[in-house]
Amino acid sequence: MPMLTSSCPGWVCYAEKTHGSHILPYISTTKSPQQIMGSIVKDYFGGLHGYSPSRVYHVSVMPCFDKKLEASRPDFYDDQHETRDVDCVISTGELELMIQKEQISLQELQDHPLDSIIGGDHTVNSHTGGGSGGYLEHVAKYAASHLFNLDIDKLSYKTMRNADLREVSIEADGETVLRFAHAYGFRNIQNIVQKNKRGKLAYDFVEVMACPSGCLNGGGQLHAPDGEDSKEWLATVENIYSSVPCTEVKSDSPALDRLYSDWLGGKDSEKAKQCLHTQYHEVEKMSTALNIKW
Repeated sequence: MPMLTSSCPGWVCYAEKTHGSHILPYISTTKSPQQIMGSIVKDYFGGLHGYSPSRVYHVSVMPCFDKKLEASRPDFYDDQHETRDVDCVISTGELELMIQKEQISLQELQDHPLDSIIGGDHTVNSHTGGGSGGYLEHVAKYAASHLFNLDIDKLSYKTMRNADLREVSIEADGETVLRFAHAYGFRNIQNIVQKNKRGKLAYDFVEVMACPSGCLNGGGQLHAPDGEDSKEWLATVENIYSSVPCTEVKSDSPALDRLYSDWLGGKDSEKAKQCLHTQYHEVEKMSTALNIKW
């Protein structure tokens, strides 16, 4: 402890290259949603239809160029079937250019129901906790419930030195029992890292994202129209994102239980560890005449 999120490849790459063993043990081993979905699509969905993972081509659309680097990591390559969990990553900005090149108008396309990998009707839903995945929100509520039997409906955020560093505290019997934070942008990340190295980081869990304002402001995201202020554009994107109906993620979902039992053989099985978790690698610094301290 503290646990640091692992879903942002920019942050993970920075930690591997810059801080190594000082920080990597604190980063959650859980794969990012992109890579977990890659495992589900290739192994589970492909198996349901009688296809080997190598016969399934999986494309993800992300507001982040670093997701391309994440998909290409050797850890996410299946040696047995000679295929990657995610074959291609297209940024939202690139997707917009592709649509424009084909002269397609989204407003003129006919609506179709969404498919669901695990069966049943599927709708587009948002989640609590903002546009970067809502990890703090979910973990905080889950921990409060399972550790202290507290049913928390809404978290209270406290903005610290800037809008990209916010805290959440959970109290039980008048005492603070859990502390969380989200830290976006490298200015806040560096402060988190340095405090953790000195043993002075007072949080139990930190949601870390490399981009200021989080994933909705990702490097691969659609750019603001000509003449529109970037802050106003980001506010527009956030409003659109938050307008989608919100559904609380339940850890006891029947669909999740079915995935664990039918696909993984249980929550603590070896296959669950293989498909849902990963590892990190300290990048050794090259010793050249340019960086040797004489």
